[in-house]
Amino acid sequence: METNHKKYDFEKSLERMDDILDASDTNYEEVDEIPSRSELTFTNGFYMDCNAIFVDIRDSSELPDRYYRPTLAKIYRAYISEIVAIMNSYEICKEINIVGDCVSGIFEANKKEYSKTMVDVAAQINSLVKILNYKMSKKNIDPIKIGIGIAKGRALMIKAGFSGSGINDVVWMGDVVNEASNLCGLANKDVPGVIVISEKIYSDLEGYENFYGEKYQSWFQRNLFQSYYYGDVVNISMNDWLEQQINNQ
Repeated sequence: METNHKKYDFEKSLERMDDILDASDTNYEEVDEIPSRSELTFTNGFYMDCNAIFVDIRDSSELPDRYYRPTLAKIYRAYISEIVAIMNSYEICKEINIVGDCVSGIFEANKKEYSKTMVDVAAQINSLVKILNYKMSKKNIDPIKIGIGIAKGRALMIKAGFSGSGINDVVWMGDVVNEASNLCGLANKDVPGVIVISEKIYSDLEGYENFYGEKYQSWFQRNLFQSYYYGDVVNISMNDWLEQQINNQ
């Protein structure tokens, strides 16, 4: 959010805090689908089921020590732009956020099949980073590692910011966001799989197969001590393209 340096008014600040704290709890509505941002005010909110996905670079704090800033900027731009492009291509994707090298998305979850779609999204992202690493190797840039976390659950969608300033954003509150972020933190780090999914996502995958008859659930292993599942799923067509490029070298 870009600043506009509107003068701070202490009296107005007191009024805003009272308005927020005195607002009725009934202004938070239960909905079946993720509503448009335009329906949000500074006094309402919406509860709904959603899918959350987080993508993060592993050991990103070490990158500034390995590359000059122009090279680092190229890595981040290529990585972020194409992950956003993949998420944005799905109609059920309603929000995309970028914080540093972490890209997260909020997707619809009112149909069981959308859990399968989330795995498709993650597989594309996984393959995309493998392709990016292949291209970067030709520029003598070391590969990056990512982790992907996916969860399904309830969230509260609110608008927060400085009322009247034009500086505001949508905030997603709930266990589903925290869970997806935590699973992302485990992926390709504490567990060997690039993709880590929650138990709810895994349960929803039952009965789904790809074009080749492979069961979605078969791609993931259960953690022995905690209720999450991990795997290294790729997009077949993207992976085939990469293998062809490597074989033609």
